Amino acid sequence: MSTLLSLADGGSLRASASDPTKIPVTPKHPDDTELLDAYSRAVSGVVERAAPAVVSVEVQHRRRSGGSRREAQGHGSGFAFTPDGFILTNSHVAHGATKTEVAFADGRRLRAELVGDDPETDLAILRVDASSLIAAPLGDSAALRVGQVVIAIGNPLGFQSTVTAGVVSALGRSFRSVSGRLIDNVIQTDAALNPGNSGGPLLDSRGNVVGVNTAVILPAQGICFAVAVNTVKLVVGQLIAYGHVRRARIGVGGQNVSLPRLAARAHRLIQPSGVLITTIESGSPADKAGLQAGDIIVAFDGKPVHGIDDLHRLLTGERIGAATTVAAVRKAERLELPITATESRP
Repeated sequence: MSTLLSLADGGSLRASASDPTKIPVTPKHPDDTELLDAYSRAVSGVVERAAPAVVSVEVQHRRRSGGSRREAQGHGSGFAFTPDGFILTNSHVAHGATKTEVAFADGRRLRAELVGDDPETDLAILRVDASSLIAAPLGDSAALRVGQVVIAIGNPLGFQSTVTAGVVSALGRSFRSVSGRLIDNVIQTDAALNPGNSGGPLLDSRGNVVGVNTAVILPAQGICFAVAVNTVKLVVGQLIAYGHVRRARIGVGGQNVSLPRLAARAHRLIQPSGVLITTIESGSPADKAGLQAGDIIVAFDGKPVHGIDDLHRLLTGERIGAATTVAAVRKAERLELPITATESRP
């Protein structure tokens, strides 16, 4: 008969009634090598599963040089997200291309057609004539945590199937797209990205896509951004259905301004700023509503408007054709005007 005695340092002693000699039993803790091996296995496992879905996107654009036009080459990354040939990439990679080809990891090269793109979120969908493709599953970016391990696969500087790993550096960042519109809920990571990584997947340790790599901050190191996959899920359905993302418009040009203190106090406005209308399109919803250049928009559909980015966020596809109100300050007067937004032209 023996008895197991625990020690304060985590070890143990086994004492035997027949043999009082105490023999230390050392607890087994994973050493650094085992931990690194486990990390390596996790990363290599993700790569084995996801790399066949990643493609190199090669495009040609027609550029004007002097008085002549010439074809300019460009490249980026992308990945199949359905088995029947739909490929996700960045809008700034595919937009305006006169010819697009994708190269798979197995050596296949296929001509691709642009299904739709959205410069506002820097996302685009291509389609190739192929079936039974290995597709990368879309995960849930809302479940991400700062410090979580992520893996990026792409074709930086033309080097195909390059893998980098890092962590989620920050969540909920905002990043301005090439169109000037703000992309919300962007993932910041230190997984190294370079030109050519654009459009490739950012994956979690289970091999699920949590973002689409889109940009780096130069000349900084380790500051890279990816469009969150939950934003991707909202966009891809509309790109496949319409070729663009449906958004509402009211037909104004404007700029962010601070509200006069007296006006803000008099009208009990909770925000310090709004959108100063500088131009109004003739016949637009804003024109029909009675808005004028010089008015300051402070609310839309009952929600405060601090600036142009707030107005963009509120002018979603659901607002198209829906009657609502817009609040504006005109000199010392606050106006509540009925307005019905129309669809923005892509």
